[in-house]
Amino acid sequence: MRCLKGLIVTADDFGLVREVNDAVEAAHRDGVLTAASLMVAAPAARDAVERARRLPSLRVGLHVVLTEGAPVLPASDLSHLVDGRGMLRSDMAALGATLAFSRRARRQLAAEIGAQFEAFRDTGLTLDHCNAHKHFHLHPLVGRLLAEVGARFGLRAMRVPLEPTSVLRRIEPHTPILPARLTAPLALALRRRVRAAGLLAPDSVFGLQWSGQMTRERLSGLIRRLPDGLSEIYVHPATGPFPGAAPGYRHREELEALVAPEVLAACRDSTLRVGGFADFLARSVPDHGVRDRRVMS
Repeated sequence: MRCLKGLIVTADDFGLVREVNDAVEAAHRDGVLTAASLMVAAPAARDAVERARRLPSLRVGLHVVLTEGAPVLPASDLSHLVDGRGMLRSDMAALGATLAFSRRARRQLAAEIGAQFEAFRDTGLTLDHCNAHKHFHLHPLVGRLLAEVGARFGLRAMRVPLEPTSVLRRIEPHTPILPARLTAPLALALRRRVRAAGLLAPDSVFGLQWSGQMTRERLSGLIRRLPDGLSEIYVHPATGPFPGAAPGYRHREELEALVAPEVLAACRDSTLRVGGFADFLARSVPDHGVRDRRVMS
């Protein structure tokens, strides 16, 4: 039967800690995980790169960190972007305003983004995609810079966090609509920019509403109800608790979901093709696009 649907299953925060790296490796070897997004300045980044080299079928992209993490460049070069500890600021709204009004802050931002792409290039891994921690690339300036700077490093695909609530509601009927409505205008603008730059962007992305809560029931339900076109499901698996884990995230349950028999079975659908972003660059899956009404419903 002709393939009508494509699916990318991505683990974010690759390189954050060993518990995340262990989970990424296990979920790729034994489960449905096809891609991972690397935090190049995170404490376990080197370990993540070594694992990725042993897993040539794992597609690895760049998880650009511009908030709540360590920068690649010296903190002294990023006075507008870091806090008193030399870490990237966590006040995303205020940081967004700073970027809007300060030319110097924008220069620092572009430099740090370039440094992170360069650090990824230095790993020797093939760049599959990019996205931003906390989806900060929904900020128009950040999204533009990811596309422009990424082009110098061979970037060909980017996540656009546009989640159709109608699909979620087929699994859990009382899923709230408001979060998708708030982010949809920014996501739609980002997708137009990304595709105008010649980059691949999924038609649908799942993981916003259930971030850190992607149980086996939700994951198998999503895979069985994927819309036509290319979808990405992103997750945050880990083998167990770790310092700095997001409150309420069920990391171990997400790992268990990725290797669950019902999830593996759902991926055997003859109309479904599973891979990383690079596997869909030829557009073998029709690009249907996500209609505004489908996002908002």
